[in-house]
Amino acid sequence: MNGDKEKLLSVPAAPSAPPNADDTGADARSASKAVHPHERWIARAIMAALGDPPVRLALWNGWAVGRASGDALATATVRDRGALYKLALNPELQFGELLTQDRIRIEGDLARFLEAVNRAKAQAGFQHLPQKVLGWLYRPRSNALGKSRENIYQHYDIGNDFYELWLDQEMVYTCAYFPEPEVSLEQAQLAKMDHVCRKACLKPGDTVVEAGCGWGALARHMARHYGVKVKAYNISHEQIVYARERARREGLEDRVEYVEGDYREIKGQFDAFVSVGMLEHVGLDNFPQLASVMQRSLKSGGRGLIHSIGRDKPALMNRWIERRIFPGAYPPSLSEMMQLFEPSGFSVLDMENLRLHYVKTLEHWLERYEGAVKRVEAMFGPEFVRTWRLYLAGSIAAFASGELQLFQVTFARHGNNQIPWTRQYLYEQASDAASPTERSVSS
Repeated sequence: MNGDKEKLLSVPAAPSAPPNADDTGADARSASKAVHPHERWIARAIMAALGDPPVRLALWNGWAVGRASGDALATATVRDRGALYKLALNPELQFGELLTQDRIRIEGDLARFLEAVNRAKAQAGFQHLPQKVLGWLYRPRSNALGKSRENIYQHYDIGNDFYELWLDQEMVYTCAYFPEPEVSLEQAQLAKMDHVCRKACLKPGDTVVEAGCGWGALARHMARHYGVKVKAYNISHEQIVYARERARREGLEDRVEYVEGDYREIKGQFDAFVSVGMLEHVGLDNFPQLASVMQRSLKSGGRGLIHSIGRDKPALMNRWIERRIFPGAYPPSLSEMMQLFEPSGFSVLDMENLRLHYVKTLEHWLERYEGAVKRVEAMFGPEFVRTWRLYLAGSIAAFASGELQLFQVTFARHGNNQIPWTRQYLYEQASDAASPTERSVSS
């Protein structure tokens, strides 16, 4: 029986076709369809393979398995039998596909539902097909130079007006840093940028290269508050246009240069290399190229910071996320991140995991997104609304359950002794922490 369940839940399905008339009838017709005994078995097998999470799985006629309705965190209703079969064959991909097509509905808190499933799966030792097999069947899209632009376009060039609906005023689309849980998203994003700048030991007159700059907030912050000159690279056209206009409007054009270019096209040498939220879009196969860029870009006393979503151990990105949200994405484990440093003559100085800060960040984003849902639906339609709701709620669940991590790694060239003596400089006020290397070991 257990072997049958694994086979049932793990064999990948071909990409789903649009629902047809046979399996997507109106609610009244679906409700009238009887649930066959083998379909009840399938539903029970799904719940058992997921570790019997504290939720309820209902079928199109009201029959349900799992917790009683009053005890369940939430209820997932599969609205037609075709959806049940697709879910059973490939749950990781098809749950998202079916939810956004409105063939599965969640009654209750979506993020809590997904977190409960994640935790139950982990405790039950839920296994998909082996990673090598999955890597062959579901190889992430290429991040070669030309393909990388296509991948970024699909996510980041949706339109600045969309992101303005739910990001903070500076348009920061990476994990914030909450010195206290109750601070606002705006305060937390400013605190994150200060946290990064202090970790990079920035001081007036430094030159900084930023690989993957988003809408340019960190580059402007570094220039304005730390007296450095920044060259920031990004391949998203819409983001670069926005960043240049903000820099012009804020009088920072002489201190910040935004380059519409790939990280592989970085030229020059700098005192600091900073990359926040780009590594997960690089792809493991391209880590040697990024390491080479870091090696040639840093001066002899250079130091750097990499901020990236990651994992406790190597694993492929969720198939639905890679298909619908972040094509080509691969969050690395720490051991995989070390491939950037160990072969290149870099010393890792520190690592911090801000996983719970990302939970808080995503909760703010989802709340703001829900407040703007009518405008989003008018812009893109109801399926888009469901897609991005699932992405944000699923991300909350992934970080809350520990499925995903958020790593900040600082590094310097081998043998560089111009580094902080303790971590105290990270938590001082900005006015008192302008030059943490003044308290470093002399070379």
